[in-house]
Amino acid sequence: MDALRKQASKLRDQVAKQQLAVIKQFSASGYEHSDVVVIDEMEMQRHQQLEKLYRSTRSGKDFQKELVKAAEAFTSIGYKHIEAGTKLSEDCCKYGVENANDEILAKAASIYGDARKHVEKEQEDFTRLLFSQILEPLRAMIGGAPLEDARHLAQRYSKMRQEAEIQATEVSRRQARVREAPIPENVTKLHAAEARMQELKANMAVLGKEATAALAAVESQQQRLTFQRLVAMVEGERTYHERVAAILHQIEAEMVGDKQRRDSAPPTVPSNLLSDKTKYFLAVAMHSFEASSDKELDLAIGDYVVVRKVSPSGWSEGECKGKNGWFPSAFVERRQRLPSANGDTEFY
Repeated sequence: MDALRKQASKLRDQVAKQQLAVIKQFSASGYEHSDVVVIDEMEMQRHQQLEKLYRSTRSGKDFQKELVKAAEAFTSIGYKHIEAGTKLSEDCCKYGVENANDEILAKAASIYGDARKHVEKEQEDFTRLLFSQILEPLRAMIGGAPLEDARHLAQRYSKMRQEAEIQATEVSRRQARVREAPIPENVTKLHAAEARMQELKANMAVLGKEATAALAAVESQQQRLTFQRLVAMVEGERTYHERVAAILHQIEAEMVGDKQRRDSAPPTVPSNLLSDKTKYFLAVAMHSFEASSDKELDLAIGDYVVVRKVSPSGWSEGECKGKNGWFPSAFVERRQRLPSANGDTEFY
């Protein structure tokens, strides 16, 4: 009978050692999960709360790192964008100066070159915002002391809990020894194991409260800061795109409007092209025409016009009712020749 008891005790010792080895193997780092109740239900609830907070703060930290990576990439791209845009602005302005005779394209290049300076200024402001309001605050919190201190407390509690689990196994083993052989030596060892267990319980209660409070405070701060930085990133990017869109809309309207004004304006005929041999003729307006500038001539159907010049562009210059100006050639019909500068008269 004694031999069987010794063998059973030996098997229990081996099982306890194997449990210790498994615990040590899976408790190398972090806050370790365990469903073993070493004290009571309250201790289990605290353990589960700490486990949840530990996972939450780790997930929050990982998300902050992703935001930092994105902001770093945007910043790098932003500086390259500024460099390329500045070069393009200089090239456009240079072309506008060197090709002033090409009025439409040169003017458009100059307008775009000047506008790009404002675009790059907006890009620079957005890049600066990413650095000061996203990168720096998140980096500070990721490597900050409050988070690391709180996680360190949770890890200490986890290790103490593992130690308490081992100690609970030791108490159970000592109790079995006393039941088998209630000798003074076994009783003394049981009392020592139970005292150690009580000490661990008391320390766990204190450390568990501290770790829970610290991690809860960090989680709240972490989520609040991350939300604020994410909103700041969205607002900054929205403002940047709105301002750039406004600049581009303005320069597009200016470039296209300038070309349209030039295309629609009547051609300018230098006075030196009118020689003494230039012949005028009388025409009657077949369609009404409303002048859009002081260089153009208002016509009503039936008005007689003294035509002085007909341009290949489709515009004519003449006089009607004491006013001079340009009008579409197709809007009038020729009637007769008028005296030329040498006094001859020709009729149509």
